[in-house]
Amino acid sequence: MALNIYYDKDADLGRLAGKKVAVIGYGSQGHAHAQNLHHSGIEVVVGLRKDSPSWAKAESAGLAVATVAEASAQADVVMVTLPDELAADVYREEICPHLVPGNYLAVAHGFNIHFNTVAPPEGVNVFMVAPKGPGHTVRDHYEQGRGVPCLVAVDADPSGDTLQIALAYASAIGGGRAGIIETTFKEETETDLFGEQAVLCGGLTALMKAGFETLVEAGYAPEMAYFECIHEVKLIVDLIYQDGIANMRYSVSNTAEFGDFVSGPRVVDEEAKGRMKDILTEIQTGEFAKKFILENRSGNVSFNAMRRIAAEHPMEEVGGRLRGLMPWLKERQLVDRSKN
Repeated sequence: MALNIYYDKDADLGRLAGKKVAVIGYGSQGHAHAQNLHHSGIEVVVGLRKDSPSWAKAESAGLAVATVAEASAQADVVMVTLPDELAADVYREEICPHLVPGNYLAVAHGFNIHFNTVAPPEGVNVFMVAPKGPGHTVRDHYEQGRGVPCLVAVDADPSGDTLQIALAYASAIGGGRAGIIETTFKEETETDLFGEQAVLCGGLTALMKAGFETLVEAGYAPEMAYFECIHEVKLIVDLIYQDGIANMRYSVSNTAEFGDFVSGPRVVDEEAKGRMKDILTEIQTGEFAKKFILENRSGNVSFNAMRRIAAEHPMEEVGGRLRGLMPWLKERQLVDRSKN
């Protein structure tokens, strides 16, 4: 099936003229969406809790701020960028009561719509604009005149123009500079969760941790283990990001390339791929979503314990010391917790 890919030339920002966009949340994605929309000339209001520490951050960025209920009531387009585990309750209590037919409910990730924890009312248009990168990158690229590719999908279209509104929104946050790819809520949600768990976050960090531990347990210096199994990952990923895996293999030494071919399949073998398939099945059936929602409702006891144990791993202490010797790493730092 051929993908539909759109660019700025295919989007009409005029579709958002006279419309107010409420961005609910001001975290990684929320701050990027709100600021990029604002600088694209769109009328924006940020919806937050009255006691949110992000209130002052949003105001200092020149944005209008209101409570979630007030922002939702004012807006024609409501974009929810809240964490998946919080979005359903906030939607039910503070957003849904203010939606009227003809409004547009938007999300930056399909999780809650796909797994039916958010049920939009009749007559409300529903779309998704999901940048394929962290919000800090979305904002950084926009400021540099570039963009991060976005996925776009429509779940409900009673007004008949939801895709056009979604394209205008994606263009306004910079997505049209790189490409806006049309997909479905099901495809975005399930592939996103699988990529995070099996490769990008779960698989990659587990691989780095296992490599670090293997070298240290064999008697090698922790600093050497950190450099070889964690620090240098960026060098390899940058080569792949720029021109694919074949380009990376062309760029490294013959020794490294040969080792890639003969040893990589021994680490990620058919049994590992089988476990990846199990993970995908858990995502497709909703088992993972239920587990995640239940963990949140029970106070995140296990989740917080896993966070604490991971943060106390020796590789974090070693990495902190080594990064302290490389002050240039903080130049153009993407994550600045004082601002976003």
